[in-house]
Amino acid sequence: VQLQASGGGLVQAGGSLRLSCAASGRIFSRYVMGWFRQAPGKEREFVTAIRWSGGSTLYADSVKGRFTISRDNAKNTVYLQMNSLKPDDTAVYYCALDNNVYIDLRQSYLYDYWGQGTEVTVSS
Repeated sequence: VQLQASGGGLVQAGGSLRLSCAASGRIFSRYVMGWFRQAPGKEREFVTAIRWSGGSTLYADSVKGRFTISRDNAKNTVYLQMNSLKPDDTAVYYCALDNNVYIDLRQSYLYDYWGQGTEVTVSS
C-alpha cells in the first residue's frame, strides 16, 4: 500500500488549507484512514480518522469544529479540510491507513501504512 499526501503550505492564522491523501495498492474493502501530526519537539498526535465502510469519523478535541475529514470512494482518497487555522496547528501532517476497520483510531502504532508527510505552517 502506498499513500501520497499533498496540500500542505504556509497560511496565515484564520486561513484554510485542504490536505489530500491518495491510497493505492492492496487495499481491502473495509479499512480506516487517519491523519496525524507532529510539531517540532513534540510527539506525533492523532488528528482525525474515518472508517471507509460507513464513513464514521473521529476527531481530536483540539480540531473538532474546525477540521473535516472526508473521502472519495472512487479515488481511494481522503481529504482533510482545515479551517480557522491556528499557529498551534503548525506541524507535519501524516496520513495513515490500516486494513483492519476495528483498530483504535487514535493509536498511531496500530496503522500499518504511512504517507510521507506534508508540512503545514500557520503564521500569526
